[in-house]
Amino acid sequence: MKRIYCDYAATTPVDERVLEAMLPCFREFYGNASSIHAFGLRAKRLLDTARGQVAQVIAAEAHEIVFTSGGTEANNLALQGFAYASQSAGEILVSATEHPSVRQTCMHLQQQGWKITRLPADSQGRIDPETVQAAISPETRLISIMTVNNEVGTINPLAEIAALAAEKGIALHTDAVQAFGKIPIDVKTMPVTLLSLSGHKIYGPKGAGALYIRRGTRLGKILFGGRQEHDLRAGTENIPAIVGLGKAAELMSAHGLEEQQRLTQLADDLLKGLQKQAGAQLNGPVEGRLPQILNISFPGKDSLSLAMALDLRGIAVSIGSACSSGTVQPSHVLKAMRVPDSLQKSSVRFSLGRSTTKQDISATVAAVTEVVR
Repeated sequence: MKRIYCDYAATTPVDERVLEAMLPCFREFYGNASSIHAFGLRAKRLLDTARGQVAQVIAAEAHEIVFTSGGTEANNLALQGFAYASQSAGEILVSATEHPSVRQTCMHLQQQGWKITRLPADSQGRIDPETVQAAISPETRLISIMTVNNEVGTINPLAEIAALAAEKGIALHTDAVQAFGKIPIDVKTMPVTLLSLSGHKIYGPKGAGALYIRRGTRLGKILFGGRQEHDLRAGTENIPAIVGLGKAAELMSAHGLEEQQRLTQLADDLLKGLQKQAGAQLNGPVEGRLPQILNISFPGKDSLSLAMALDLRGIAVSIGSACSSGTVQPSHVLKAMRVPDSLQKSSVRFSLGRSTTKQDISATVAAVTEVVR
């Protein structure tokens, strides 16, 4: 039985070219980048190269990139670091559809005296700039809104929100984990303050991520020890994983938009096939969505049962965010979109990627149709 992977939004396989770039870091260039001898200097050069590769994707300066262990740490450093550097607690505006690493961090900051205001999404999972503007108060210090939603693929109007935040003198953080390398992001023209990204969503290794920090932005530490990463992230850098992240970013920069065109067609074929043969209903917008993420409900069915039955047929799908897939509670994203309970309980996320083929789409439609019937 051929297995078909339709869960690229959860994680991606490491690209062979990325692996090839990483291997010498284990065998030859294994020095500590903080060491002053030749082994350390070689590692430092690899670190600097990767920093430049990541920065290039979003038109940032290399010194504005701080490496982390992944998107979750990047989100924590952005939010906690901003709060710790502030002279006093204020208000953070955060969308109701954020990833748990943002939601939980905001809950922690609320216990530290920060006011957390949750911004409602519309029926498509979108955060309207007018909603943001109406929520801004004299206490507002930071706005955190994800670029692309990880469960339904909705692309938020970040350029408009960033311009609004800049006009008001308010910092803006965006979780761009699902967007990095897949849609154009230019921090020179879009004034975001902080931007989080992760390697394992772009065919790089797990355990590597980064935070873009606009020049002049002050952050407090959340890890204490050495003075690595501009004295913001203590700990010996994971050179193999960072090199892998840099190579993955380079490949996305070179081929990402071309790949998006192919995935758009495949996703369209999948959606039309499931709508016609299995009575599927799309959750989220038809337009203004990262095309390869499809959140689909099958009325009258149970999402957990569907996912398990598909797995037995070799089809890997998700029933929400991978970070909370161990639970069976309805998705907070679909709830924020006011999707009816019956459709929430029958929703399945399909996400496509670099290895997805037309044959995979046909086989997936056939398997889902069989299971649903």
